[in-house]
Amino acid sequence: MLSKEKLWGGRFKESTNELVEAFTESVSYDKRLAPFDIAGSVAHVKMLEKQGILKKEEAEKIISGLNEILKEIEGGKFEWKRELEDVHMNIEKRLTEKVGPVGGKLHTGRSRNDQVATDVRLYVRKEIEEILELLKNLRRAFVKQAEENLDVVMPGYTHLQIAQPVLYSHHMLAYYWMFKRDEERFKDTLKRVNVSPLGSAALAGTSYPLDREFTAKLLGFSGVTRNSMDAVSDRDFVAETIFNCAMVMMHLSRLSEELVLWSTEEFGFIELPDAFCTGSSIMPQKKNPDVSELTRGKTGRVYGDLVAILTVLKGLPLTYNRDLQEDKEPLFDAIDTVKLSLKVNALIVEGMKPKKERMREQARKGFSLATDVADYLAKKGVPFREAHRIVGELVSYCLDRGKTLENLSLEEFKKFSDRFDEDVLSLMSVEGSINSRNITGGTAREQVEREIKEIKEEEGF
Repeated sequence: MLSKEKLWGGRFKESTNELVEAFTESVSYDKRLAPFDIAGSVAHVKMLEKQGILKKEEAEKIISGLNEILKEIEGGKFEWKRELEDVHMNIEKRLTEKVGPVGGKLHTGRSRNDQVATDVRLYVRKEIEEILELLKNLRRAFVKQAEENLDVVMPGYTHLQIAQPVLYSHHMLAYYWMFKRDEERFKDTLKRVNVSPLGSAALAGTSYPLDREFTAKLLGFSGVTRNSMDAVSDRDFVAETIFNCAMVMMHLSRLSEELVLWSTEEFGFIELPDAFCTGSSIMPQKKNPDVSELTRGKTGRVYGDLVAILTVLKGLPLTYNRDLQEDKEPLFDAIDTVKLSLKVNALIVEGMKPKKERMREQARKGFSLATDVADYLAKKGVPFREAHRIVGELVSYCLDRGKTLENLSLEEFKKFSDRFDEDVLSLMSVEGSINSRNITGGTAREQVEREIKEIKEEEGF
């Protein structure tokens, strides 16, 4: 019967229903874990030989078979069978076909529970290392934009209303720091990922004299888990990795929103590279920022992955439950999505061009120098709240007469406070406003130059 063909089928008298096989299989997606599964198995076999549990010739035969299977998989010649449920069973079944009954000794002292936990940790570790490199590439693109456009002036916003003038380079570096924090989160997660659960077996450990530290070292883990029950049921590191992906996507979505806005005729701040925009099927003039829009959309998808894994985990008793099979699809999807999004957005940032004159023109609007005038009065001894009121009345005066602060005369300033002197007129430039904010973290050119220099030294750009 079919159940007897299962590696676990000895206890069953009936064949597995075909619908159950379709419902429970995971090999259609977890086969991507194959290289990690084989690496874990090779390390396990080497340890079994070291401990005298396997003979040398047995270990060599199993390892040789595993390496041949890896070549079959990499060459696209491996036949994945749904009835064998998952990547682990498919590989083990093929191993026994190739090397005979000795292949069955591979599973000595091991369960699929600690095996899959090991595979997923190895997979996540590799993917985090790749994501870290992609994050660095994106940060490099922001620094390049800042360095090449150091003196470009633009309006800064709060509530999407013009607030104060800033340097475009300062704005670009704000995104650098977002993605720098993302790097720090992934690096911190890596510490919790890089611990070996192998040897925890089904849930209680094993009676075989395994050397867990030996297999951990072979696999590049920094240590071993300390509780076998926690080891096989822990997916915190999966949830944490997906959360980190969601944070990256949130930052990319904020960037995308600004790029969509900035590329409109209404803003007109940037020109996006043609290679990363698309046209309209009916309107020949259109240049649509579809990549940025899709980045926003895909952010919701990764948020869904996070909700999915948290929901899977929230009600599980110790230890392993089959629900945990559902950890992989959201994990794979989140990682795939964030990697592709990082790649494409780095190229967009690298290729976009600011429209300098338009930015400068807009930076002068919306009474963006009002805070500078209030600060001027405060430095003359006027309490800031009083200065705030005076400048508010000045703005109202300008609005009633169709004027701006820049084209007010000294006499008009003095109507509102006798603290105004000739030097107030020298404040009325966006460059003066920007460079007055010459403190650490401020938008002054000197501060931005220093920030770029320190970043490049730290990052090795």
